[in-house]
Amino acid sequence: MIPVIGLILGILLGLVLEPSVPQGLQPYLPIAIVAAMDALFGAFRAYLEGTFTDRVFVVSFISNVLIAAAIVFVGDQIGVGSQLSTGVVVVLGIRIFTNVAAIRRALFRA
Repeated sequence: MIPVIGLILGILLGLVLEPSVPQGLQPYLPIAIVAAMDALFGAFRAYLEGTFTDRVFVVSFISNVLIAAAIVFVGDQIGVGSQLSTGVVVVLGIRIFTNVAAIRRALFRA
């Protein structure tokens, strides 16, 4: 119940305060969100399979975001940031859909 309350409060604060992302960080935000979603769906899959551990989730969450941002940063430095961003999104998207398929199988036996 506490996570749901936190989520609702976070959404409400975001709507009321309308925070802005600094111009220099804007290219990294979508990549960070996709990397975080990958960690969340992986955690939910592990929970359904009975193998979830909070330590693995936290390390996965932080490392996914940092590695994805680092790849995009390096791409920006060498002039191919958009291509590497696309690559990161494709790879993480494949992982997300793989986890969603496993979640669907676990929940619906389909």
